[in-house]
Amino acid sequence: MKKLMLLGDEAIAQGALDAGLSGAYGYPGTPSTEIVEYIQRNREAIERNVHRTWSANEKTAMEEALGMSYAGKRVITTMKHVGLNVAADPYMNSALTGANGGVIVAVADDPSMHSSQNEQDSRYYAKFALMPALEPSNQQEAYEMPFLAYEISEKYHIPVMIRLTTRLAHSRAGIKRREVLNENELQKPENPNQFMLLPAYARKKYKHLLAIQKDLVKESENSPFNKYMKGEDKSLGIIACGLGFNYLMENFEAGKFPYPILKIGQYPLPGKQIEKIMNECENILVVEEGMPLVEEMLNGFLGNKKVKGRLDGTIPRDGELNPQIIRRALNLPELPSQAIPEIVAGRPPALCVGCPHIDTYKALNEVLKPYRKGHVFSDIGCYTLGFLPPYKASDTCVDMGASVSMAVGAADAGLFPAVAAIGDSTFGHSGITPLLDAVISKSNIVVIIMDNDITAMTGMQDSQVTGRIEDICMGVGVEKEHIRVINPLSRHHEENVKVIKEELNYNGVSVIIPRRPCIHVYAKRKKKS
Repeated sequence: MKKLMLLGDEAIAQGALDAGLSGAYGYPGTPSTEIVEYIQRNREAIERNVHRTWSANEKTAMEEALGMSYAGKRVITTMKHVGLNVAADPYMNSALTGANGGVIVAVADDPSMHSSQNEQDSRYYAKFALMPALEPSNQQEAYEMPFLAYEISEKYHIPVMIRLTTRLAHSRAGIKRREVLNENELQKPENPNQFMLLPAYARKKYKHLLAIQKDLVKESENSPFNKYMKGEDKSLGIIACGLGFNYLMENFEAGKFPYPILKIGQYPLPGKQIEKIMNECENILVVEEGMPLVEEMLNGFLGNKKVKGRLDGTIPRDGELNPQIIRRALNLPELPSQAIPEIVAGRPPALCVGCPHIDTYKALNEVLKPYRKGHVFSDIGCYTLGFLPPYKASDTCVDMGASVSMAVGAADAGLFPAVAAIGDSTFGHSGITPLLDAVISKSNIVVIIMDNDITAMTGMQDSQVTGRIEDICMGVGVEKEHIRVINPLSRHHEENVKVIKEELNYNGVSVIIPRRPCIHVYAKRKKKS
């Protein structure tokens, strides 16, 4: 088979395609976005008519994936770590319903918070759900793992998580392809009650889930992705998980290392190999990207002084791993640091020149001049940058859809004015339900849905609500005369200020839609025409 040069995200996508994928569901979120995007543009996926459109949010993506699995097909659902929070309800329950066709839940974590609100380790979700998980250390493993994931998923009728992190997701390496497998035939579950979670059925399913844990441990003990490497110096044993293994090996020339190493790429933890390295070595260093999941498990409740890692400060508790951090943990001499040229020094992000959000914020700021700061609840998207100078136009950003929900709560507490600033794609993701709450409770809020005709922040994916926003707002009960569309251009500034003032003075739910395409979308369309 031919070799390809792929990102980690793309390697997972190609592996899933070659392993007989029939459908991909997801919501764009860095660093996971490129998985679905690769499938969307892949020639073989197009020829096979693999399903490959974006979902409204991660919860619906997970549920749609379960529907395809119900029909016997192999499927992948993708999201970033905070997206897994959105999908947690069906994700946790899918461990009980299990899978018919193989299910992969591909989650990309973002240590160091390059483009996220928090650092979160999705392996905890897999452990919580009692679900097997795979964690690649390089792009070739990212390609290989979907094959094994589908085998395990269909053998034990359980979804399988594949967890990767930013550096692996967005770095490129050569991979060698395997023979392509045929897609599954359409086949409903043999057990007609498999996906029924009435309590009487769910209790039995939970007992079954507990019963197969010993089998999942055996799978890990025999996994090609868990490897025990002998070393002469038993004063230290190293357990290296996923990408942490690559960072570790960068510190040893030609792969020559003095200590025993246990490489972990499959969970639950392989009991026999863990027991061996714990008994064999005087001290244990755990190298894992993200949170100290393995370290906590080895420490136990009372603690184990021989186990070192993030908990005792040997490795920093926050941020990404890198080879220099590993050298310090191993007491190796530090490599000489290199000065960063000024031209590549870090600079704060900013709204693009010509961005429609700029004129929206200018009009909003003028209207809110008489009030002290603290009245604009923002959300996750390009427009979040309105918080930064020179606009300083918003005050909060918590999670997808929270702008509307927090505005409702603040208005209920008596705050006036209470303004929510949300993007079109985020509105479709999780802004509709809190808008419904606002209508039902007759909240005195203004919701500004900033419609730039695209999901811009994550790479220009189509928005699910394009052309539908007014109808959706009317559908949940917003009065038609208080759904106002404005054009965020400087020449319309006075008119836009007037509209915002009018709706601010209305005692009820108002929706204002500043509508102008993202400057990059506009430029591409102009070039095509």
